[in-house]
Amino acid sequence: MTRYARQTLLPEVGAKGQAQMSSTRVLVVGAGGLAASVLPLLAGAGVGRITIVDGDIVDLSNLHRQTLFSEVDCGYPKSEIAADRCRSLNSNIEVFGQKQTLTSENVATFVTQADVVLDCADSYAASYILSDTCLAQSKPLISASVLGLSGYVGGFCGGAPSLRALFPDAPDSGASCATAGVLGPVVTTIGAMQAQMAMNLILGLDPSPLGQMVQYDARTLHSSGFRFDEAPEPDSCFRFLTASQLIANDQIVELRGTDEAPTPAHPDAIRISPENLDKIDPNKGKRLALCCATGLRAWRAAELLQPDWPGEIVLVAASTS
Repeated sequence: MTRYARQTLLPEVGAKGQAQMSSTRVLVVGAGGLAASVLPLLAGAGVGRITIVDGDIVDLSNLHRQTLFSEVDCGYPKSEIAADRCRSLNSNIEVFGQKQTLTSENVATFVTQADVVLDCADSYAASYILSDTCLAQSKPLISASVLGLSGYVGGFCGGAPSLRALFPDAPDSGASCATAGVLGPVVTTIGAMQAQMAMNLILGLDPSPLGQMVQYDARTLHSSGFRFDEAPEPDSCFRFLTASQLIANDQIVELRGTDEAPTPAHPDAIRISPENLDKIDPNKGKRLALCCATGLRAWRAAELLQPDWPGEIVLVAASTS
């Protein structure tokens, strides 16, 4: 009995589908809770090349949901430990762990080298950076998010609408798993759905997972879904940049106080609180760069300023710079 016999028995897979999986290059951004389900399933299924991008290290508080790791892994890079686990599961595939934070500077290179992109990051800034890049490169993106007792997974770009088409406005909350909490089984469930959507895409199953949204509520054990194939792309959007991508002519505003950020995101930044946006110099000839920790305050400030600011407004999430 061969390694893949149980799945090649399926008419949806067969030898042709297995060969397709073996030749597919997948980029997984984030090696946390979602990836704890995604990575073993993709590696076990024989996806030929997996690149894992994550700049974080394993922490004891991760272990209840990030089940790829154990206590002895604490303090070590998530991407490298996750890659080792995948290699131990399947020595016939290539797995690369990259200890890097995904940014608007390195994202294009990573996406270019992939056939399918999976967003497993606990960062909506990273999610929008990935979506913008996948849309520009016509690469499919399977993006998932979990918070508390609920989550979603959807298929974007690659011919389908982008994440911005479905979520064009600033998120209602900047909460993350670290700040709002999460239960492990919820993450595992959504991660398994994410892996399934990726496999459906690789195998060319109908209907396509691109343009499909699935939502799951662990409290009621209820899932629902809808298609968004015709969702229009927004006319404009606020791009995420890193601080190093800002230029001398930019007007740079740090929205965090000195108690939160003793060092501003950029040395040329002027500190102005979100409550005092009227103090921003209305210099019409400059691009406006708004900086905060996650990008949420910057996004909300940009929405308030945009009607009276004729130039471009960009966002800097210091946590991803």
